[in-house]
Amino acid sequence: MDRHEYYMREALKEAKLAGEKGEVPVGAVVVLQDEIIGRGHNQREIGDDPTAHAEIVAIREAGKKLQSWRLTGAVLYVTLEPCPMCAGAMLQSRVERVVYGLDDPKAGSAGSLINILQFPGFNHSVKIIGGILAEESQKLLKDFFKINVRKNKFI
Repeated sequence: MDRHEYYMREALKEAKLAGEKGEVPVGAVVVLQDEIIGRGHNQREIGDDPTAHAEIVAIREAGKKLQSWRLTGAVLYVTLEPCPMCAGAMLQSRVERVVYGLDDPKAGSAGSLINILQFPGFNHSVKIIGGILAEESQKLLKDFFKINVRKNKFI
């Protein structure tokens, strides 16, 4: 199995955990030197925290493990293209690359709507690979919203 697919499957496991908790099913892992150093999934609803996106949770865990805010050389795998906040966190933490699953035409900040990660003039940029296991990510999201719209949630 391709390395990107392997780690994206780990991010998909995190996304499934989010969905089981009633959170929008987005998951992320941070990888450094072929080791997962951070895991996260959306926790906005259970934590009443608008910043508890999968990427932020995974970046925080990785920073604690390394005892540093600098994640130089790390790759962040996430099931959905990062939003502006998460893209900013990747820039601030010096993540080297983001590998994501599904494009997000409403808030994607790795090229779908805007490309914050490679905006000219910033002192750091993040390499981008998109479309890895996008179908699996899309299915998780579609299934989640189909169920929750029927329950009058997330409308």
